[in-house]
Amino acid sequence: MKKIVLIGASGFVGSAILNEALNRGHQVTAVVRNPDKISTKHANLTITKGDVSSEEAVKVLSEGADAVISAYNPGWANPDIYDETLKNYSAILSGVKAAGVKRLLCVGGAGTLFVAPGVRLLDAVELPEAILPGVKSLGKFYLEVLSAEKEIDWVFFSPAGNIAPGERTGKFRLGKDDLIVDAEGKSNISVEDYAVAMIDELEAPAHHQERFTIGY
Repeated sequence: MKKIVLIGASGFVGSAILNEALNRGHQVTAVVRNPDKISTKHANLTITKGDVSSEEAVKVLSEGADAVISAYNPGWANPDIYDETLKNYSAILSGVKAAGVKRLLCVGGAGTLFVAPGVRLLDAVELPEAILPGVKSLGKFYLEVLSAEKEIDWVFFSPAGNIAPGERTGKFRLGKDDLIVDAEGKSNISVEDYAVAMIDELEAPAHHQERFTIGY
């Protein structure tokens, strides 16, 4: 059993990770802006209201954890999503390090994955305008901040191009920096299988200070 702090546990991806972690016997402290959004009841679950914009607050929340998983998202409709993603993810990174936690697993984005040599998904396809600021800022955090981090054992786990509710099959492919596509050129993963792979990585670390990705 691992003692996990899960930031953003009430979100789309965070809630799937929460369920997977609990079902596999881990002890989870769910850090959320609004605790009322989590209806799950479990003996191994503690729900905490937390402000991840503060390095000190993240430090206090993270102390004593075996690992921190961040599924943080300031909200796709947030007009300040670009700035808040950069600022708050940096605070999360600094706070986790200050707490002495050795492992940080970040829910990444697919935008910076390569679709051809030297060509990233973000530059190859026209993404919806509504999500563009969030995609760009998370990509910037990975490329300019996290990639330079040498102290903590971090991973940035990018989903497939399309992540949606589906089935927990446990059957998928993992890769590093290239978008994973099927025989028809489509890039898909269920949020349930993404959560499986995230907790697999928690239990048996296979990636260290690098990005990896998933797809069918």
